[in-house]
Amino acid sequence: MFATRFVHRNLLWRRAYATASPGAASFQVFNRNVKRLQKDRAAADVEKSRTVDYLKDEVAARVADRLADIKRDFKTVVDLGSGCGHIVKHVDKDMMNKLIMCDMSEQALRRDADQYAPVEVERRVVDEEHLPFEDDSLEAVVSSLSMHWTNDLPGALIQVRKALVPDGVFVGALFGGDTLFELRTSLQLAELERESGVSPHVSPMTDSSDIARLLSRAGFTLTTVDVDEIVVDYPSMFELMEDLKAMGENNAVLSRRPIIKRDTLMAAASIYKELHGNPDGTVPATFQVIYMIGWKPSPMQPLPKKRGSATHSLKDVLEN
Repeated sequence: MFATRFVHRNLLWRRAYATASPGAASFQVFNRNVKRLQKDRAAADVEKSRTVDYLKDEVAARVADRLADIKRDFKTVVDLGSGCGHIVKHVDKDMMNKLIMCDMSEQALRRDADQYAPVEVERRVVDEEHLPFEDDSLEAVVSSLSMHWTNDLPGALIQVRKALVPDGVFVGALFGGDTLFELRTSLQLAELERESGVSPHVSPMTDSSDIARLLSRAGFTLTTVDVDEIVVDYPSMFELMEDLKAMGENNAVLSRRPIIKRDTLMAAASIYKELHGNPDGTVPATFQVIYMIGWKPSPMQPLPKKRGSATHSLKDVLEN
């Protein structure tokens, strides 16, 4: 695991997953309509939203690097949950000819429509939970910091796998369960102290140990999962929360409380600084990012040899 520290305005998050059994109605954790409105409002303030692109741009660059490591000339790549266009900043014509940006927020899709793009770009309003693509139609799908807002992550991954051609690839990144643990614990302790109870103010997120199983359950093969941490320092908890809102990453849990009392917020800020504060007076926010790669099965993919089929002893090879 690698840790990267940004001194910017400073940021954090976290999450656990629940899914329904086959044939049952999907378990609803997030209000998708609220999330769309949050993203719309964030993108509507163009200049403010651009100042908080630092985190999503960094993760998008790392996703694009993983795609670039796949030595293929893709004609078309789908960017699922593209937001305002973070992946497109880090691709070129050596990687693909065309990028289809898909997001549930039309406002976010259009924010930077007038900006230069190194490849041909098509923008589509698409809900990540209901993909419109035909089976066996896409060469590659990427997704950067979007799928942690889906109510049924295994179902979304299955849709991606079905849309890929055989030997097509999916490269994704989402926030992991240790994201914003400082903010979560500070709010919980403050509510226990001031209100004798806790409410979900930070969205639940999946753990890194679950992602490999989810990819396999969705039908992907040759899966790869790795975890990174990005720590951002902020002047206080309030600047962190302000940036989260400007990113469109504020809370959209169905059971969330509409407001937090002022004295609870002040107590949380004090607890945050006391428990997690840096010597220089700033507070850190940790973002755990889970990266994943999965391939749609194909007869052309390499397969492991059958057990006992070896013709040479590893011991003999090492001795010689």
